[in-house]
Amino acid sequence: MPLSGFMTQPAQAALAEKAQAPAFTAHGALDGKAISFSLQEALKKGPVVLYFFPAAFTPGCTLEAHAFADATDDFAKLKATVVGITAGNVDRVAAFSKEECRGKFAVLADPDAKVASLYKTSSTHGNFLLSDRTSYVIAPDGTILLAFTSSDPQAHVNRTMAAVTAWYALHS
Repeated sequence: MPLSGFMTQPAQAALAEKAQAPAFTAHGALDGKAISFSLQEALKKGPVVLYFFPAAFTPGCTLEAHAFADATDDFAKLKATVVGITAGNVDRVAAFSKEECRGKFAVLADPDAKVASLYKTSSTHGNFLLSDRTSYVIAPDGTILLAFTSSDPQAHVNRTMAAVTAWYALHS
């Protein structure tokens, strides 16, 4: 059954801007190859765009992956790292990272929505706890610069790019 067929419980409110982002490590894939990701290590290189999405290979999540893949080079010019994370169909992140994310950024698996729960961006869909479509921009000091929840995949790229651009203007 597609995820749209599940009854949905309301999402928790996302973490507030200016709050400290919870530290985490997670396994995932980059261009189909297994990786381990540490938020703390990634922040040493610059801001992190952490975007949560419900499930790989669903229409909205695929559109969002394409939009972030198209913008990844622009984020990199601003010293930002893009990473996607899902609690849905975690067994498919390797294929999704290669096919839909075009090998441009890492996709992390979040079994049981543990990271999504830390970031207050999880919902119950039937008997499943999944990630909501929420994006964060996290400054190198761990401060949340942007918390954005919307069902519009392109809006996530636009809003996170605006936040990273504003950060970069103050720190370059």
